[in-house]
Amino acid sequence: MIGHPRSIPPDGRHRYALRVYYEDTDAGGVVYYANYLRFAERARTEALRDLGIPHAELLREHGVMFMVRRVEVDYLRPARLDESLTVITEPLAVGGASATLRQDVQGQDGSCAVLTVRLACVRQGEGKPGRLPQRWRVVLTDMCNAAAAARNRE
Repeated sequence: MIGHPRSIPPDGRHRYALRVYYEDTDAGGVVYYANYLRFAERARTEALRDLGIPHAELLREHGVMFMVRRVEVDYLRPARLDESLTVITEPLAVGGASATLRQDVQGQDGSCAVLTVRLACVRQGEGKPGRLPQRWRVVLTDMCNAAAAARNRE
């Protein structure tokens, strides 16, 4: 196998920890709504890296990259200055040139925001759809299956 060793969480859910800084908040100390998109982006990047299928390698070796095609966000409660958050990322579906993820931004009092993100795999410089390379598709599908199994057990 080329690249990094993969590590699929047993429940198919990647966890990324972060803290809310002053720069993330509005004047009232509440996380500015658009920053949840930044938190989710960082979590997706780290998830791919931890799974052994980093985004930079996808671009460098295959000339394709993930781009957000659609995102839906449900804001459930405000996160606040200095709060510890965890972004839980799990794939819901993996196609030949796309993936749909659920990202739950959780704090100590539960979910703050839940995002459903549809990613398109596109060819660099063209913006046209490109096939997701097999290694990425296999790892994301395995993670998706593990998450589905975990949901069935819950």
